[in-house]
Amino acid sequence: MVIAGILPYNFVRFKTVVYQSSSYYRSVQLAEDFYCYIWQGRGNNCNSCLFANVLRGEQPHVVIDPGHITNELREACFDYFVKAMDGDGFKVDDIGLIINTHSHPDHCQANEAIVEKSQALVTLSEEEDEFRNTLGEKLYSMLGVKVPQFEPLFYLKEGNLDLGTKDKVALQVFHTPGHSPGSVCLYWPDSKILITGDVVFYGSIGRTDFPTGSISSLKRSIDRLSQLDVECLVPGHSTEFGSIVKGKPNVKRNFQAVKLYL
Repeated sequence: MVIAGILPYNFVRFKTVVYQSSSYYRSVQLAEDFYCYIWQGRGNNCNSCLFANVLRGEQPHVVIDPGHITNELREACFDYFVKAMDGDGFKVDDIGLIINTHSHPDHCQANEAIVEKSQALVTLSEEEDEFRNTLGEKLYSMLGVKVPQFEPLFYLKEGNLDLGTKDKVALQVFHTPGHSPGSVCLYWPDSKILITGDVVFYGSIGRTDFPTGSISSLKRSIDRLSQLDVECLVPGHSTEFGSIVKGKPNVKRNFQAVKLYL
C-alpha cells in the first residue's frame, strides 16, 4: 500500500505541451496560461502550479504551492523552480499571489523566498494557518524542519475564488481535511481541472499519520471531490504510477482505485 504526500489519453482537450524538462522539474502546460511544474528530484518536494498573466498590475502571476527552498537531500528546490519558470518565460519577481493548499513545509517553505523577491500576497485557509502556528510549529521543529515564515493577507473560504477581472479565472475552493486540518483543493470548472494538493494522487492518497490527520475526514473529502466533473487531476506529488491523471475515464478510475485504501 502506497501512502504518498511527504515523502489511453484525451488528446482533444488536453494536448500536453512539455516546454522544459530537466533532472529536477518537468514543465507541462495543460491550458492557456496554466502550467504545472512536476518535481523530479531525488528528495521530497511538491509539484507546483502557475496561473500566468491573470492578475492586474505588474505582478500578474499566481503560484500554487511553491514547495521547499531546500529539501532533506540539500537539493536547491526553489532555485530549480526559478529556473523552470524562466524556461517558460516567467519571472518569480512577477508573482503577485501565492495560494497554499496546506501548510506542510514541502508545499509552502518557499513562500518567504518569493515574498522577499516580489512582495507577493499569500493565502491559505484559516484552519490551516491556525495549525501552522500551533501544533504544526511544534511538529516541524521536532522533525528538524524550518518552520515556514509568512503572513497571509486573507484566508481561503469554501466557495468561489476569482483570479483577475477582465479574463478572470473562476476557481472553486473546497475544504478537504484529512491529510491536514485546513487542506483545500482548487477546482477550475471551465477547464475541468482539479488541483488536489496532498488529498489524492495518481493511485494513492495523502497520509494521515501526522497530528490532526484523519482517515475518516480524508474519506469524506475524497468522496466530495469524486463527484466533480474532472478531466485532469493535478496532485501535489507524483507516485510510481505517475503524476497528472488525464482524461475523464482515467480520473474516474483513479478515484475508484484510491477509495479502496479508505
